[in-house]
Amino acid sequence: MRRIAILTLGTAISTAALAAPETYIIDGSHTFPRFSYNHMGYSTQMSRFDKTSGKIVIDPEAKTGSVSISIDTTSVDTGSTVFNEHIQGADFLDTAKYPTATFVSTKVEFNGDKVTSVEGLLTLKGVSKPVSLNVTSFQCMLHPMLMKSACGANATAMVKRSDFNMGKYAPLVGDDVSLTISVEATKE
Repeated sequence: MRRIAILTLGTAISTAALAAPETYIIDGSHTFPRFSYNHMGYSTQMSRFDKTSGKIVIDPEAKTGSVSISIDTTSVDTGSTVFNEHIQGADFLDTAKYPTATFVSTKVEFNGDKVTSVEGLLTLKGVSKPVSLNVTSFQCMLHPMLMKSACGANATAMVKRSDFNMGKYAPLVGDDVSLTISVEATKE
């Protein structure tokens, strides 16, 4: 009986060790938050941020995790140097005062071993609002070039720019902003 108890305890300890959370560092060369909005009814304008950092902690066994992302708002890329400067101005991102946007999770939802949504606080221009990211794809596996574990995901959300004190020209220029975040991260 004592041997069974010791084996059971040993199995429980080794299973707990296998289920420990793992930390992944965001790969800034493969992570680009994008945003799009309606421009005066003519077109959907699409832009992105070129500098992103952060980390993802995930424990698929326990169905828990966390996400922390920092975006350099001065890295906004609209495709036009003049418009990059316009978007960085006080009416919009105000990068002179707020050079960083952040997203910090408050809850990570799973379906099986796949992350399906991440709720958290998005902070832009000094204003924090709850945002729910819908994860449209999620995959963790061995990275064939780096030979270590990596995770990737695509997520979407909709926010109102006026909620973040960036509502100038609304509704002529759409207040609804579609966010698309493609992220890759490698195990720490």
